[in-house]
Amino acid sequence: MSSENNTSHFPVTGAGLGLRRALLSPLAKPENFEAMAPISFMEVAPENWINVGGRLGRIFREYTERYPFVTHGLSLSIGGPEPLDETFVRKVGQFLDQHNIRFYSDHLSYCSDEGHLYDLMPIPFTPEAIDYVAERVSRVQDILGRRIAIENVSYYAAPGQQISEIDFVTGVIEKADCNLLIDINNIYVNSVNHRYDAVEFLKALPGERIAYAHIAGHYHEAADLIIDTHGADVIPDVWDLLEVAYQTFGVFPTLLERDFNLPPLNELLGEVQHIADLQEKYQSQPVAAQQLQQTRQYG
Repeated sequence: MSSENNTSHFPVTGAGLGLRRALLSPLAKPENFEAMAPISFMEVAPENWINVGGRLGRIFREYTERYPFVTHGLSLSIGGPEPLDETFVRKVGQFLDQHNIRFYSDHLSYCSDEGHLYDLMPIPFTPEAIDYVAERVSRVQDILGRRIAIENVSYYAAPGQQISEIDFVTGVIEKADCNLLIDINNIYVNSVNHRYDAVEFLKALPGERIAYAHIAGHYHEAADLIIDTHGADVIPDVWDLLEVAYQTFGVFPTLLERDFNLPPLNELLGEVQHIADLQEKYQSQPVAAQQLQQTRQYG
């Protein structure tokens, strides 16, 4: 990458908002259209919309025709002990094609073992796990005929850990030849819970692999324990970390995640606007990380 920011290799651009069903009606009101100006793209979990028809399906179609969309999965279980659910992966592919979805990502975790666990479980940070996960990511990419991204996740225990989190994350990305969905809040949460430097971790990530980013709020359970909830406003320290990311890697698409405790729409859109403002601030500034390779592919 040159010293000027380049957005041509991203699947989407600008500031995004996770589309939740509770937002469908408020966002559809004409009086809110002007406030929606900072939204450049939207994201959904494909599991929540695959095979949805009728009135909800028509409304969703209206949104996918209005906005570029990406998807962030909940149940790929890329690190799970059970065989990869290839039937599900093919359904995801059909959904992506049906709605002209730009990109698909899921969590670097697992959520099934002889049934759905309804939580994102940590994969052991081991060299063997890198090989195992990378092989499964590669298989998903082969089935879909496109690259996917994996997201660095929040975790509260590290069973069987043999290598560092950063070595595990970067190892999977390199071996699988996939992209990264960088979650800024998860970096901050993990840095507090596991007592490491958030900026150091951030700067060690492969910036050339970033597809887009998430930013969200969390809950302070205790002074040394943060729970990743997506149910609160983004705190200043997390905004600061996003600025460090833009300074380091250049501006990349960034989406606000808010799953519950939804504030009034104007407040929610105010956070999306803040993302857009930061992107504008850093759009023309030199990138600190020089000579990043343009390896982003989103076919």
